[in-house]
Amino acid sequence: MGTNVGTAVILAAGMGTRLKDMGREAPKGFLRLGAKTIIEESLDKLRCCGARRVILVSGHLSGMYDELAAETDGFAVTIKNEVFAASGSGYSLYLARRLLAPDEDFFLLESDLIYERRALEVLREDPRPDIILLSGKTSSGDEVYVETRGGNLVAMAKDRAALGPGIEGELVGISKISARLYTAYCVAVERLFKTSLEVEYEAGLTETAKTCPIPCRLVPDLAWAEIDDERHLARARELVYAKTIEAEI
Repeated sequence: MGTNVGTAVILAAGMGTRLKDMGREAPKGFLRLGAKTIIEESLDKLRCCGARRVILVSGHLSGMYDELAAETDGFAVTIKNEVFAASGSGYSLYLARRLLAPDEDFFLLESDLIYERRALEVLREDPRPDIILLSGKTSSGDEVYVETRGGNLVAMAKDRAALGPGIEGELVGISKISARLYTAYCVAVERLFKTSLEVEYEAGLTETAKTCPIPCRLVPDLAWAEIDDERHLARARELVYAKTIEAEI
């Protein structure tokens, strides 16, 4: 028996500086590989997987997300990270608490992803309340490797050498977060924010995992891509996007 998660939080405050002019003109979620922008495609997938509300945490060019949300008949709402230029995605996730109920579980996604709907279906159908989704080898050139122990998160890093022998897969950027875990996350990142707001959510989850076990789930053949720069965009367009569409047929 799976879990009934009706809310999603999408982290969408980043400035997309590695995309140069494209990043200055629009947030990364507004890249278009098909008929719709990738953020619209993500919203469609979330609807299909039972989500009833999506919280978009915006920052850079936030008005574009406000306009998008206004077109969704209340399905998507926005909250702005006012200090997006001086903070990390971990702070954006922390801000979502203003719109989340104390007992509200949610899917957590990054805004710059293309992925097959199976990514969400796997999380929804898994009975565990918390899951960090992992994939097999992508050779994307910007992988975040995840070390686990007993199936639970230990650490994440782009440098494999910084991790121990228990590397299970690559971080996809799609997770399922329970209200209990999110409460623990907020406590953990508040400690980190005393030094700096420039904390990425991966670091926040790793800190949380020291006291609150977070299971990981590997889907070795998952089709997905994160788009941070022009090379990633070319790879997504030429090698990955068609696979995410074929998986829906």
